[in-house]
Amino acid sequence: MRTRLSTEQRREQLLAIGAGLFAKRPYDEVWIEEVAEIAQVSRGLLYHYFPTKKDFFAEIVRGQRDQLLAMSEPDPALPVTEQLRAGLDVYLEFARTHPDGYRIVHRAMGGDDVEIRQIREAGMAANASRILDAVSLLTTVTDTTRLAVRGWLAFVAAMILDWLDQPKVTQEELRDLCVRTLFAAVDVTP
Repeated sequence: MRTRLSTEQRREQLLAIGAGLFAKRPYDEVWIEEVAEIAQVSRGLLYHYFPTKKDFFAEIVRGQRDQLLAMSEPDPALPVTEQLRAGLDVYLEFARTHPDGYRIVHRAMGGDDVEIRQIREAGMAANASRILDAVSLLTTVTDTTRLAVRGWLAFVAAMILDWLDQPKVTQEELRDLCVRTLFAAVDVTP
C-alpha cells in the first residue's frame, strides 16, 4: 500500500533510497525502477522529481556533500588545532554514522561526469578554504601550502574510506593521524 507523502517528504524518501543503493553498488548497477519499487511509486513519479538518473545521482551527491559541510562548520572561537580536531571529529562521526553518504560523496570523485566532478570539487574547495583560513593564523599561506592542503584532503578521504571498510584503528587514532599529517604537510608546529 502506497503512503501519501508531501512533495518534499516524497523527494527526501527517494533521495534516501537512492543514497543507500548508490553507496552499495556502482552507478550502472542501480536501476530507477528499483528505487521506484522500494518507494512504492511509479517510475514516472520519480522522473517527475528527477528528469534523468544522472540528475537523481547528482542530487544525492550534492545533498550528502552539503550535509557534511554544514555539520563540519568550524568554530572560530576555538584555537586552530582544536578547530581542526573538532572538524575532523564531526567528519569522522558523519562517516561512521552515515557511511553510505560518505562513500557516495567521496567515491563520486572518480567519475567521468562533469557535473558530478563539479559537485565534488565544490566540496573540496570549501574544505580547503576552511583549512587554509585556519592555517593562515599559524603561517603564511603560499601556493605550496594550498597544494599541501588539497593533497591532505585527498589523503583524509582515502584514509576514511579505508577505515570504513576495515576499521583497524579507533576514530580518535585516525583523527590524530590526520591532524599530525596536516601540520607536517603545511610545515607548521601547532
